[in-house]
Amino acid sequence: MMNSVRIALKKFPQNFIETKKLHVSAVTSSHIPGPLTQFTEDEVMMKETVAKLAKEEIAPLVKKMEKEARIDDSVLKQLFDNGLMGLEIPEKYGGTESHFMTTILTVEEIAKVDGSVAALVDIHNTLVNSLIIKVASEEQKAKYLPKLAQQCAGSFCLTEPGAGSDAFSLKTDAKKDGDHYIINGTKMWISNSDIAGVFLVFANANPSTGYRGITTFLVDREMEGLTVGKPEDKLGIKASGTCMVHFENVRVPECNILGEFGHGYKYAAGFLNEGRIGIGAQMIGIAQGCLDATIPYTLERKQFGNNIFSFQSMQHQIAQITTELEAARLLVYNAARLVESKQDFVKEAAMAKLVASETALKVTAKCIDFMGGVGFTTDFPQEKYFRDCKIGTIYEGTSNMQLSTIAKHIRKAYS
Repeated sequence: MMNSVRIALKKFPQNFIETKKLHVSAVTSSHIPGPLTQFTEDEVMMKETVAKLAKEEIAPLVKKMEKEARIDDSVLKQLFDNGLMGLEIPEKYGGTESHFMTTILTVEEIAKVDGSVAALVDIHNTLVNSLIIKVASEEQKAKYLPKLAQQCAGSFCLTEPGAGSDAFSLKTDAKKDGDHYIINGTKMWISNSDIAGVFLVFANANPSTGYRGITTFLVDREMEGLTVGKPEDKLGIKASGTCMVHFENVRVPECNILGEFGHGYKYAAGFLNEGRIGIGAQMIGIAQGCLDATIPYTLERKQFGNNIFSFQSMQHQIAQITTELEAARLLVYNAARLVESKQDFVKEAAMAKLVASETALKVTAKCIDFMGGVGFTTDFPQEKYFRDCKIGTIYEGTSNMQLSTIAKHIRKAYS
């Protein structure tokens, strides 16, 4: 078989192989990769531990948090106590010192129970912690990472009233004043902002250079002039605090610049790509949680003398969405593995988020159909899963933005 493959490759002209960048070495390699769903012992242990925590500590409080539109203090404490707010933070800073795939599995497992808590954990780990770990100075890491791992949530302040998908048109500015910067502006749709103690704020410190002046600042909640508005009354993930954050002459030390001056636009673009994989994990978790709550009902609910699962039309629909959900899961896992192996993953992250969010909408909508009338009531969880997943096609890049990203990479590959 291998000889026939080699013979087939010889039929391709060398210039074709070079132009199309065919990886011919992969054919002759003796390495046989395992399936994407094959986990390490640490990943299995974390997956099981988080699933148990979600079921025992989070699930009983989901309705309460939904009603109060806030993460319960006891849940937040459990997240910190179990190391879920410092998943990739090194142990010397009080973190778990895990890796990206573990973060993705954690978000997925929590999302099976509650999308709001999953959003908190995802954004805190994949955006805030990740950016600080990779670009902060040693002094900044020593100051902020222990707090983020053990005490307070982080918030990623990029979007503004006039800067959504066009994130680099932001108006928040930072003017130099001695050894400080004075920040003024307003951020909108900022997740975790209701409980956050640390804000990563993107402000233009040199507007004359356009987006190249955008710089990232570490801003503490207690800094004078920072105020957080009331949480938005949202369709879904209601317990995840989403607020406006106002900066009125907020005086930030120059030493609080995160990474390099003027590199904020690079950090926003780069780290949002990782965040999109986290959103993909949240979406497949929500979809799986909804499916898990629905299939048993179809096996118990009887019509015309048989359980409704036994009807072929039901079986085909269930098989279809289950297959589509597994395909979405594999896209998410593949993107996560690419991150870990330090390979290019931008296109794959966009694909993962696009398919996972659109699939979650389809799966949860179908589950409501399978439940019939009761699925349309708040007495059953399907309607909440349905509402919670809608945000997936919007935040951290809309579906149309993901399609544009994918198309850009396709054009580049064939140009």
